[in-house]
Amino acid sequence: MSQRTSALQNAFHSFTSKLPTTITPAIKRLTVGTLIGQGVLIVSGGVVRVTGSGLGCPTWPKCTEESLTNTAEMGIHGVIEFANRTLTFALAAVALALLVLLWNMRKERKDLFWLAFGLLASIPAQAVIGGVTVVSGLNPYVVSLHFLVSAALVVVSMLLVNRAYGRTGTTAPTAAKRPARLIRQLSVVAACASYLAVILGTLVTGSGPHSGDSTSPRMGLDGYLTTRIHVVPVYVLVITSLLLLILLWRNGKGDMTRQAAIMLFATVIFQGFIGYWQYFTGIPALLVGVHMLGASLTLAVGTNIVDVALRRGKEQAPTR
Repeated sequence: MSQRTSALQNAFHSFTSKLPTTITPAIKRLTVGTLIGQGVLIVSGGVVRVTGSGLGCPTWPKCTEESLTNTAEMGIHGVIEFANRTLTFALAAVALALLVLLWNMRKERKDLFWLAFGLLASIPAQAVIGGVTVVSGLNPYVVSLHFLVSAALVVVSMLLVNRAYGRTGTTAPTAAKRPARLIRQLSVVAACASYLAVILGTLVTGSGPHSGDSTSPRMGLDGYLTTRIHVVPVYVLVITSLLLLILLWRNGKGDMTRQAAIMLFATVIFQGFIGYWQYFTGIPALLVGVHMLGASLTLAVGTNIVDVALRRGKEQAPTR
């Protein structure tokens, strides 16, 4: 072994020996920051689209052929698009920091470590898809894929938060009673309906007026039909979330599953209200941005309730 290799190994061991071996407040804050950041990224992507800034940086990975950043000549559209790109790299840095802090726990807390690894690995893929989006002239199908990667990262981030705070996973309270089978089944339906509603929402968006640039193509689908299809899982989600709320209400204020049901129901009502409001007012840009925020919240709360229902507590032995 060469002296250089030995020195590098010693430096690596010296560095890792200083890393935490238990979940620290810094790790918890990073998981929350990641969840919030992924939601902000979805909203900022909506801002790019409704302001017509999708080609504010007309090349990739640089903003122009000569400049890595936007220039004054590019105006506000360049600022908006470059800010959206910068946020992606900022989130990658946060994910990397989280993975480093979890290094010493990679065996004991595989649930956290591999979720963090998946988060970090997906962000560069998201950046590449963003580049393809620009090169393709904002092809609506590529734009939808770009959004769906962000949606998946919100889901992963929510799982990270729950496990870092010991709400679910290997460090969840062992004495907690596992929710009844019906609750678990309804939580799965709620999560699936949440995801499907968001996925079908990309068809509505791809057929709508906000393309990100006046020269960009649209999917060419019937807007009325795609909207009707999109609301089917929304109706399922409303009914399921109401049933969960009714069934879990008697558990009391301290019950985690009840809290998850309240957040789910409130978010679904909010998102549905915004969705109808924007539809009947001609899809104004401001409401589109709020609806994007609602989409990220729906993904988070849908993931939260299924995670809490399935990954927390033990089956109770039947009483005679």
